[in-house]
Amino acid sequence: MNVFVVPHDPAWKEAFDRESQHIHEALGEFPIELHHIGSTSIPGILAKPIIDLLGAVEDLEALDAHNIVLESLGYQAKRAFGIAGRRYFRKGNASGNRTHHLHVFEHGSQHFERHIAFRDFLRTHPAKAAEYSELKARVTAAGDVTSDAYIDAKGLFMVAIEKLALDWYRKRTPEG
Repeated sequence: MNVFVVPHDPAWKEAFDRESQHIHEALGEFPIELHHIGSTSIPGILAKPIIDLLGAVEDLEALDAHNIVLESLGYQAKRAFGIAGRRYFRKGNASGNRTHHLHVFEHGSQHFERHIAFRDFLRTHPAKAAEYSELKARVTAAGDVTSDAYIDAKGLFMVAIEKLALDWYRKRTPEG
């Protein structure tokens, strides 16, 4: 599957809000904290048009018992999908295009923290966000980049920004 990026769409926030509401309603009393992450959550930058949701729960095994509920919303449960301590779900539309990713970790997970730190850092550092957007434009300019090649091409930038973001985030949060 080839990767393409598009200009930021302000409607992505509304799409996150709607999907978050659907998930909360479907899960009923099961407590899950949801956040909009990924490039669609960062105004002004290019993004794959897929809404990334980050969830936090007290117990991943308790969430596993609710997979059927998420599947009823169109999600495909993929278990850890390469990241220990995560539950990953993906959703597509009738055309087979992916529309949503749901990444769930337990409260206090370092993975949860790094996603929030990365998002908040780029939201408050527009020059770094623009640099990230430009990198995405260069990587996808040929129009035939695979998902693996896209991830690899962003790798060094992501590692560097993630370190800056975590340092910045930890300095500004009470727990840090």
